[in-house]
Parts: sequence; C-alpha cells; structure tokens
Amino acid sequence: MGNSESNTAVLILADGTIVYGRAFGKKGIATGEICFNTGMTGYQEVFTDPSYYGQVLIMNNVHIGNYGVNLADVESDGVKVKAVIGRNLEEKFSRFAATGSLQEYFEAQSVVAIDGVDTRALVAHVRTKGAMNCIVSSTEMDLAVLKQQLADVPSMDGLELASTVSTRETYELGDPVSSLRVAVLDFGVKKHILQCLVERGAYVKVHPAKTSFEELQKFSPLGYFISNGPGDPAPMGYAIDTVKKILASNKPLFGICLGHQLLALANDIPTFKMHHGHRGLNHPVKNLVTGRSEITTQNHGFGVDPAAVRANDNIEITHINLNDDSIEGIRVKNKKAFSVQYHPEATPGPHDSRYLFDEFVALMNN
Repeated sequence: MGNSESNTAVLILADGTIVYGRAFGKKGIATGEICFNTGMTGYQEVFTDPSYYGQVLIMNNVHIGNYGVNLADVESDGVKVKAVIGRNLEEKFSRFAATGSLQEYFEAQSVVAIDGVDTRALVAHVRTKGAMNCIVSSTEMDLAVLKQQLADVPSMDGLELASTVSTRETYELGDPVSSLRVAVLDFGVKKHILQCLVERGAYVKVHPAKTSFEELQKFSPLGYFISNGPGDPAPMGYAIDTVKKILASNKPLFGICLGHQLLALANDIPTFKMHHGHRGLNHPVKNLVTGRSEITTQNHGFGVDPAAVRANDNIEITHINLNDDSIEGIRVKNKKAFSVQYHPEATPGPHDSRYLFDEFVALMNN
C-alpha cells in the first residue's frame, strides 16, 4: 500500500530491525549497505565521496544540514550515498556562503533520507551486529513488500563497484609543462586528492578504472597514483594486474584507501570485509617510521589482512590504527611504492597527514 502523501518514512535492516521516522529529501525508496560516519562537520564532502557508493549512511552527529550546502564543498559530480539517516536533518541553515538548504540539495540530487531517528542507538546496533543491507522508504509502507525488495539487494562482499563510479574519459589537471607527470587510476577519486597533487606542482592525467598499464605508460608519467573507491577490492583482478605491472616498472606509486588494498593484493596479501568499517574524522594513527601520531579521516569497509602483512618479507608496515591495531599504511621494500588506508587529503578533517603527498613528490623528484 503506497503512502506518498504521508511524511512518515521507514527503515528496515536485514536482521529484521524496523525504525520509523520522518521523510526528508526526495520521496522514494533506496537500498544499500548501512554504515555510519562519526564526523561533526563536512557532511557535503562525505555525501559526495564516491567511496560511499552503494551505501546507506547514518550521520551520527545530532544536527546535519545546519550550515546548508555550497557547490564548492563537493568531492565528485554529485551525491554518491544511496540514502541518509539522521537525528535532525535541518532545512534551516546559517552560513553566508551557502547556496541552499540540505532539503533542496537532496531533492535536486534525488536522495532519499529519513529524519528523527535515534542515530546513537542505531549506530550502537550496527557496531554490535555489523554492517548489513537495509532499505529506506518514504513512499511504500507495506513492510512485506519492502522486505522482499531488501532480500534482492546484493551483498557488498564480492561486489565490484569501482568501475561504476570511475571517469568514462581521461582528463588532465595542473601545469602541462610540469615534469611531475602523475598517471591517476580513478576508482572513485576525490577531487581534493587531485587538488593536493596539483598544489604540489604535479600535472595529472586521470584515467578510467580499467585502463591498461600500457595505456598509462603513454602519458610518460613520473609516478602513478592509485585512488580510493567503493566496493570489494578482491574481485578487481584487472586493477591488481595493473598495479603489479606498475611495481615491475620501479616507478613511484602512491595508493590511498582502495588503492592501499590493491597494493596489498598485488603483493599476495588478502583483504577482508570488516565488521562495521572505519568512517569519521578523528581516527588516531601512529606513523611507525617517525613515532608520531596523526588524527585521520577514514572511510572504508574492507581492510588488509594483518597476519599476512606481517608474514610478508617484502612489505614494511608504516602506519597502524591506535584504536584496533589494524594496518593503516605499508611500503614495498626495494620499491618506491607506498600506500595508506586512510585519507590524507582530509576533506573533511584535520590535515595532519598531508605530508604523504610531499613524500610522493619527493620520490618522483629523486
């Protein structure tokens, strides 16, 4: 039975949990894997991060939307989350630079959302039970119909999504006369990652996900960047093969997030689906090389196998997560190749880790 005139919305989790709230954004139905972000700010950058593709996002902060939206605060060409769950999703906003409200933005971007949810209780539930699929509806209220739709949603485990969000055409950024030519493999790259490279003098050419190593070579790059992105890295055989060829070329390689997982897979280190992932702006990471800690921005639901990393003689662990000892950074011995699981560009978040871009530039200059 439809219920499009009502302002009620419902959330159903795969474990049978049912939560009612208010409809926000576009009226409709959305499905995906539920996850949560603990950040207090930067909601627009989070919503437009391609690494969130295929996911329904709980925003754990109490008020989301209170400073409106601005077309400059995006990480891609549009909202990438499938749906948003909030405690207070705000229509009213206060910021002189804002161009509109969150409600207007969600309607324009066709984003279904549910408001008025006890997000702290819901996050505690996901932390206990783990990430799972869910469905959000503000038009259909028949639970049996919704549960049937939910049953048809594929598991994130084994799902290749990077090629879905990747650019379809190559494009360049930066100074064309720069000798710091970087070939970027785009699996869902954030705009500010590219900006961090350009700000350091790089001329970058962004390539579609399934570009071959031979095609990347035609750009005559001094270094290669392997981007972040959504989904499970394990089925991405095409990308793992390309990373292996880049390693064999002995050129500098820098990977972030999904790129970190692909560098591990290229060195026969398996990845695994985490219980509920890391997503937020305040995750403490220790740099084992310098002994210093940094507060990091994170967004990932898969990780690299810690035991396999430690058993691999070709790999040095450079960073660990101080909350759970998960592997946050690796370097390939006798190669100019390194990667981190977190997001050093940190939009949103603190800029503690932007030195990694400097290290990549230094590798290319040497």
